[in-house]
Amino acid sequence: MIRILLIDDEPLALRQLEMYVSKVPFLELIASCHSAAAAVPWLEKTDAMVVDINMPDLSGMDFVRSLEHPPLIVFATAYSEYALEGFRVNAVDYLLKPFSFNEFLSSMERLKERFELMHATSPHEEILSFRTDRRTVLVSPDKIRYVESMSEYIKVHLADSPEPLVVLYNLRRLSEELPADRFLRIHRSYLVNLSRIRSVCSSAVTLDDGTQLPVSDLYRPALKALFKG
Repeated sequence: MIRILLIDDEPLALRQLEMYVSKVPFLELIASCHSAAAAVPWLEKTDAMVVDINMPDLSGMDFVRSLEHPPLIVFATAYSEYALEGFRVNAVDYLLKPFSFNEFLSSMERLKERFELMHATSPHEEILSFRTDRRTVLVSPDKIRYVESMSEYIKVHLADSPEPLVVLYNLRRLSEELPADRFLRIHRSYLVNLSRIRSVCSSAVTLDDGTQLPVSDLYRPALKALFKG
């Protein structure tokens, strides 16, 4: 069962969500809240939440951003312009009001897929979850060769795949999520897996597949300190 929390300041919308949840056998309703503040006590018991974006005291988007370890997120709103922001915070899905039960169910099926993938591995095993092409891809950090920034997107170059994953994500955010002792930023556009580096010079590194990446002045001292021996 997926323990779900509902947050919406509109009573009718909240009741509709409650009705929809009651029809989905793999969902367990934890609480229904009219504000983000009222939802805080329930977070420790929550696997996922459906949250409205436009709320008077604290928007759903700002609430999610404030959480250090947010549950799985599905946003629900009447405003389509928030879709991009939703995926920037790695939301599972985005429901545009008014939505039918079938649309809600499809969204919950995607939520269930993400939930099951996250729990398919050992709880001690590191794993990253990326949303790309309407699917969720789980990646072990060890499989990452390097990550390349492309404005709003990143390319995750994997050792076991000829094609990189192209994901709406922030390189700085990813660098904070990856183990600091195994990954290093070497350029504003590149984050590299240290175990994949085969040679280092003052202006570039060469990886195990022959790829050469530039090293910028800003990040050169940290790289030099690691490979000074």
